[in-house]
Amino acid sequence: MTVHQPPGGQPLRSIDALVEAGLAAPERREALQKVAERYAVSVTPAVAGLIDPADPADPIARQFVPDAAELTTLPQELVDPIGDDAHSPVEGVVHRYPDRALLKLVHACPVYCRFCFRREMVGPGGDALTGAKLDAALAYLASRPEIWEVIMTGGDPFILSARRVREVAKRLASIPHIKVARWHTRVPVVDPGRITPDYARALRIPGKASYIAIHANHPREFTDDARAAIATLADAGHVLISQSVLLKGVNADVETLGALMRAFVENRIKPYYLHHPDLAPGTSHFRLTLEEGQALVKSLRGNLSGLCQPTYILDIPGGAGKIPVGPAFLSGCETPGVEAVAEDRHGGQHRYPPET
Repeated sequence: MTVHQPPGGQPLRSIDALVEAGLAAPERREALQKVAERYAVSVTPAVAGLIDPADPADPIARQFVPDAAELTTLPQELVDPIGDDAHSPVEGVVHRYPDRALLKLVHACPVYCRFCFRREMVGPGGDALTGAKLDAALAYLASRPEIWEVIMTGGDPFILSARRVREVAKRLASIPHIKVARWHTRVPVVDPGRITPDYARALRIPGKASYIAIHANHPREFTDDARAAIATLADAGHVLISQSVLLKGVNADVETLGALMRAFVENRIKPYYLHHPDLAPGTSHFRLTLEEGQALVKSLRGNLSGLCQPTYILDIPGGAGKIPVGPAFLSGCETPGVEAVAEDRHGGQHRYPPET
């Protein structure tokens, strides 16, 4: 595989830059420019180095290099597919569930995933949550004693400097009813050089349990540099969990999905959520059916360690929240008087309780 490195080690943020780097075909320039006019583009050196430009179906390129298919928007696709706005009491906060809230610290990311559910909201021109806006967001969190967990998101909060992270951490530490702090990020795999021991320490919020959800979708994302960055976070005392999206052409096959979950566990990351793709505009080429997704998740059970089992999740469009949509292994127990039937990993059927 040919390794490509952007000139000067800078992210590729335009279609011209992608063409020049050999990551997009010149004849596709005009169509891709139309995509870039609507949705942000950025490919870091770490990601560019993973892409095989000779492979038209490269799973890394599919996640980050624009595709003309993004210009097709289906009627059911939504600008705000999971209904963040409907649950935002103040700018920068999403309070959808009683005991937890999102704190959107930034709107920018080091890379822009082509399937992003916030793709209409994120980009390099977005303002960080600072000044009076940050004051109002933190005041809201402090005023709601039912909030037990705060989830820092964006954008990607790991684009903030260690100094800014410490400022936010200090202020969150002063809110006594918040017991858990969780950061959501893609940085350890897409820009691993940002993760230093000092940065890992800055992320610790005094008096709070610290969790980091690391987003990766393909086992090739676990480079030596990414593994070192992840180890730095784990060694600093953070509990690491995973987030992935089940994506057609990226990880929607048994071998790749299984290898991805094992890569998480090998790097001290507990598989957490495997998301069914959201109904974001221009992303239909990534979506498989729920039945296809359930079959893939079912194949993991019994063939991979229990440590490697994620929860398959659907975010109900419009803001109704997340629900587990994994396959069922037990049937009949919902009906009074009907014996339950358990299915083993080979597809065998077993009555429960068994006949005596």
